[in-house]
Amino acid sequence: MMESIASSVKLSEIVPHQEYLLQGSILESSRDALLHRLRGLCDNLETGPETFHDHEMVYNMRGSGQPIIFRARHSLDQPDVPWHLRYVGQTDLGDKSRTTLLRSCIDVGTSDNLVQFLNEMGFKLDHEFVVKGYLFRKGRMKITVSKIFRMLQPNNIDNIEPLSQSYLVELSVVTISGQEQVQEDMKAFSEQLKPLLQLDKIDHRRLQAM
Repeated sequence: MMESIASSVKLSEIVPHQEYLLQGSILESSRDALLHRLRGLCDNLETGPETFHDHEMVYNMRGSGQPIIFRARHSLDQPDVPWHLRYVGQTDLGDKSRTTLLRSCIDVGTSDNLVQFLNEMGFKLDHEFVVKGYLFRKGRMKITVSKIFRMLQPNNIDNIEPLSQSYLVELSVVTISGQEQVQEDMKAFSEQLKPLLQLDKIDHRRLQAM
């Protein structure tokens, strides 16, 4: 049985880190052009990007304040790879001069009974989806190009349809608190993707209010 998260990893490994994030989207017709440009800019030039095909389930626990949200994710192509549990805190939008989104995050590898553990803790499944895409790296920056698929039946990863005709593109850096200089590296990298792709900080609270 999976023990509590706190006992399954070292304390230093679950101290929240800061994630700097820029996001954008690109039409499917422009995907190959973007992948070609990223191959030329990123570190994995010879081997090409990593690919992923994952099933993600979003769980929440509602109380008197903001709900607690955990994301449980596992690979469909490599079922023996450990499951991935992620907590993401509220986005810090207080500093208007900041060029990226900033939020706290915790990432933990777990055993394959993660869903059972979350259910026993009182979390409820909010939604789930399948995501396929490509992963590039440039130093400590991570760039993902992802196609998201809606699941037409609960827990049926074979009955899916594309959520849209676009790909979600995310540029992120996870680091310790106070590493504000990474924003400049991210902004400089994003400039090299224009005019093909515009990466920006997106206020998700506005999207939820629409």
